[in-house]
Amino acid sequence: MTTLPTLGSLRVEGATVLVRSDLNVPLDAGEVADDFRIAASLPTIEELRGRGAKVVVCSHLGRPKGVDDSLRLDPVAARLAELGGFPVTKVGVVAGKEAEAAVAAADTSTVIMLENTRFEEGEKKNDPVLADALARLADCFVLDAFGTAHRAHATTVGVAQRIPSAAGLLLQKEVDALAALLGEPRRPYVVILGGAKVSDKLAVMEHLLPRVDRMLVGGGMCFTLLAAQGLAIGKSLVEQSMVEVVGDLLNGEHGHKILLPTDVVVADEFAADANHRVTAAAAMPEDMMGLDIGPASIETFRDAIDDAASVFWNGPMGVFEWEAFRAGTAGVAEALADTDGFTVIGGGDSVAAIRLLEREDQISHVSSGGGAGLELLEGKELPGIKALERWKDA
Repeated sequence: MTTLPTLGSLRVEGATVLVRSDLNVPLDAGEVADDFRIAASLPTIEELRGRGAKVVVCSHLGRPKGVDDSLRLDPVAARLAELGGFPVTKVGVVAGKEAEAAVAAADTSTVIMLENTRFEEGEKKNDPVLADALARLADCFVLDAFGTAHRAHATTVGVAQRIPSAAGLLLQKEVDALAALLGEPRRPYVVILGGAKVSDKLAVMEHLLPRVDRMLVGGGMCFTLLAAQGLAIGKSLVEQSMVEVVGDLLNGEHGHKILLPTDVVVADEFAADANHRVTAAAAMPEDMMGLDIGPASIETFRDAIDDAASVFWNGPMGVFEWEAFRAGTAGVAEALADTDGFTVIGGGDSVAAIRLLEREDQISHVSSGGGAGLELLEGKELPGIKALERWKDA
C-alpha cells in the first residue's frame, strides 16, 4: 500500500489548516448520542493546534437533501468543544464570504467548524467551484475522514487537488491497521462477516477468501449461504439472486474455509419480544426466522478466534440491538477482546456492538469507517487516499 504524506510533511505553524473529519454521528433529540467519531478526530486537531495552526474543521452529517435544520452541526461543535477543552466557533455556511470572514477573525486558540458539507449540492459531485471556495479558506488540507475516503467528494478529493495536503493521524492509523491485514498478516488469519446482506459483503468475501485461513459467517447473510447448501431456512432473510453465486464460493477451491452456523436462534416474528428458541441450522421450522447464531456456533466461532493471530470483524451475528438475539454478537466480541491476536473491527454496527458491550479498549483497532474499510480490503483504490499521493514527495 502506498505511503501517504503525513502531518509532519506540512508547514502548519502560523498557517490555516482545513481538516476533513468524519463527524457523522448519531443524534437523539438534537443531541449527540455517540461521540466515538468526535473523540477519534481529536488527536489530529490537537496536534495541529499544538504546532500553532489555525484549524478549520469540516464534515458531513446524515444524508440531507439540501439544507436540513435537524442536521446542522451545532450539537457536534458543542461536543467537540467539550471533549477537546477548547472553544469551537460554528459557522452557518460551508464556504464563501461568511466562512472566509469567520476564519479571518479567529485566532489559533479557536477551532472553526463549517456547516454540514452535504448541504451543498456540489459536495458529492466534487464540484470545482465548491472545491475552489473551500481551498481559499486554508493554506493546506488534512484528510482525516477515513469513513468517507472512498468517496470522490469536494472535501475528500477536490481540496486535496488544490492545496498542499496530508493524511491525518486517524486516517494514517486506519490505513496502517488494514494494511497489516492486506500484506502478510500473522497467521492463522480469521475474518468474521455478518450483517444483513451477502450482496454488501460479496466482493470482500471473494477477495479475502483465498487469503484467509478461516472465514466465519453469521448474521442475516448466513441464511443465503445455508440456502445455497440446500437447507430449508424458514422465513429467514435470503437474497435469492445471490444463492447461486455464494454456492459457487462454497463449492470452490477455498470454500472449505467458510464456517457457517450449525445452530441458530429462531423467532416467530421480527420483534424484540418474539417467541424464540434454539434449533439446528439444518432443522429450521418453516414458519420461523433466524435472528442470531446459536450457542454451539458461538463456541465454534470462539475457538477459531482464540487460535487466530489476526482477526478482522465486520457485521453483527444477529439482531444485537434486541437482548434476546444479542448472544452471538456478544460472544464474538468477547472472543476478540480475549484473544492475544491482532484484532480489527471494521466500522458500522460492529463498532456499535463492541461499544455497547464496553469491550472496545481490548481491541487492537476499532475502525471509524465501515464501507471504506471493506473497499480497501476488496483491493480497491480509495479516491481520497489517491488524491493525497501527489503530495507525498512535495
